[in-house]
Amino acid sequence: MLKTLKRVCLLTLAGLLILSGCQKTKQSGPPKIAVVISTLNNPWFVVLGETASKRARELGYEVTLFDSQNDNAKETDHFENIIAAGFSAILFNPTDADGSISNVRRAKEADIPTFCMDREINSNDAAVAQILSDNYSGCVKLGQYFVDKVGEQGKYVELLGLVGDNNTWNRSKGFHSVVDSYPDLKMVAQQSADFDRNKAMEVMESILQAHPDIDAVFCGNDAMAMGAYQALVAAGKADQVMVFGFDGARDVIDAIRDKKIMATGMQFPKVMARTAAEMAHEYLNGRRDFQQKIPVAVELVTQENVDAYTAYGKAQ
Repeated sequence: MLKTLKRVCLLTLAGLLILSGCQKTKQSGPPKIAVVISTLNNPWFVVLGETASKRARELGYEVTLFDSQNDNAKETDHFENIIAAGFSAILFNPTDADGSISNVRRAKEADIPTFCMDREINSNDAAVAQILSDNYSGCVKLGQYFVDKVGEQGKYVELLGLVGDNNTWNRSKGFHSVVDSYPDLKMVAQQSADFDRNKAMEVMESILQAHPDIDAVFCGNDAMAMGAYQALVAAGKADQVMVFGFDGARDVIDAIRDKKIMATGMQFPKVMARTAAEMAHEYLNGRRDFQQKIPVAVELVTQENVDAYTAYGKAQ
């Protein structure tokens, strides 16, 4: 009986040592970074997510890319899984400026630092830093170019992005800070199309039925600009109505070069993504003196200067 008891104890001890060794091996692997993107149904955000993932891997991290599908509930599920799995940091493109705050706070309570990319949250103490396009200034430039091309009188439509995203309103405010100074430039419709190409096409088709004599369309992103352009082509009005976008996506850069779209605001998603990954790396290596909001300048791309640009950045 005594020998049997000793054998059981030795087997139990061996099992514990093996388990301890397995756990130690698991912990000795590369630290993990999560990249959480609002939607991968838009090529612009695909570039943001893939660039952040690539840079984090170059810095030595294991990376998992999460798609929130513009759904705050899915985003919350992602954060719960990230916290439970013991990720070291989060590179984050929020779904909602207010709705995403609680997710970032939960990560902070779990000692997981979050770095926002492109979209911001309405909190200055939840994320470590927020790397953001200067949307307002970029759309001031677009507004000035819009007036230069359309003139000081006419009728136009504005397609807004997601109403819960601060980028939507910063772009709209920058644009209107210029255009509203010209009372004979009349906005006949302003409607959200959720930054989505197909929805923009449907919204634009509906607006054209009520307002067939417009002169221009200002769109809060390039996906909506392409959707609006498709609707204008279908209505036989593509040569009569000027379209302006914002992002610097490949199809719009090509459309500007082909004289189909007038202009866009070039954001730099690769710059924002790489910066977020590098800041997370610096944080995990001891740095703490981060600026809360880090603006990235937006540049105006037109038919006159388009050869200086490529998709999502400047030409090499």
